[in-house]
Amino acid sequence: MRRLVMATVIAGFLASPAFAHCDSVDGPVAGAAIEALETGNVNLALPYAPASAEDEIKAAHQMALTARADGKAAAEVADRWFMETVVRLHREGEGATFTGLKPAGINYGPVIPAAEKALETGDPTQVKNAAQRRRRALARGSVQGCAEGA
Repeated sequence: MRRLVMATVIAGFLASPAFAHCDSVDGPVAGAAIEALETGNVNLALPYAPASAEDEIKAAHQMALTARADGKAAAEVADRWFMETVVRLHREGEGATFTGLKPAGINYGPVIPAAEKALETGDPTQVKNAAQRRRRALARGSVQGCAEGA
């Protein structure tokens, strides 16, 4: 099931510019990094990066936790730095470059949210529908249709 969802997402984006949802502050990787800091559980961030990055993430987690104890400003810097570290290592694990964290609220179109919902529920219907709309829009020579509905 998970492979079907991911294959559909990848197929939906093959003819378009690359989107890196995982680079955003409100993406799943940054969210896991912050949750790892808030709970003190570094294991929440580890699945997003390759095993070869685990030691660096664990060391960064410990440093960020220490810095967070030095006040609000230090905590904000530590949180941002740890998010960037985990996202950078995640992107490197994908063989992609890291150009910094993207702001929250970027519209990635309907396929990414549909894929996240499909992974959550196990139902790929929304992903298939969004991908079909995208293919039809591309066939018409327009990408406007891919932004309609999720």
